[in-house]
Amino acid sequence: MSQSLNRWFGRLQLRALVLLDRREQALDLTRRLLGQDPGNLHALATQAHVLALMGDKARAADALQRLVDVAPAQAAGWFNLGYVCEELGQLDRAATAFRRATEIDPQLDRAWYGLGLCLIRQQRFDEAIAALKRNTELQPMSPYGWYQLARVHVDRQEPDEAAKIIRHLKRFEPKVAAQLERETGLGATPS
Repeated sequence: MSQSLNRWFGRLQLRALVLLDRREQALDLTRRLLGQDPGNLHALATQAHVLALMGDKARAADALQRLVDVAPAQAAGWFNLGYVCEELGQLDRAATAFRRATEIDPQLDRAWYGLGLCLIRQQRFDEAIAALKRNTELQPMSPYGWYQLARVHVDRQEPDEAAKIIRHLKRFEPKVAAQLERETGLGATPS
């Protein structure tokens, strides 16, 4: 069987196993496919995905590291590596991966958000504000970046900035605005 046909068939098998929630079989197949072709991006990505589903985040991160080593210009691989590393508490590694994803694809709003969360956990608030502002520029109607941005302003003792965000959120996400008011004790009084 030709290599391209073999890859196509392997990809089809992997998709079926993942859809049928046959995780161990999917992992076995990824190992076989990677034994034949260590640069098989789909097998590496699927292996990482299945390992993460199984709760083995450390091995998922290893698989994602191999993926970005093979395909360093793919933003999605870097984003996924950042996500898993952030869940593992490897904040420096996660921030590096998220930054790389944003360098490759500056429009990848999820990577900006992930970077912002890492920077918050590291108490690097100035950098977190910059990342979250970029996220809200790319996804202005999503409340998540706005919520985190308001929380950072509260942590920095900038209640006026947080109140502005609460007012903004009231226009399209009143429940999130109300939650922020309850959590911070701030009202969104008009300026």
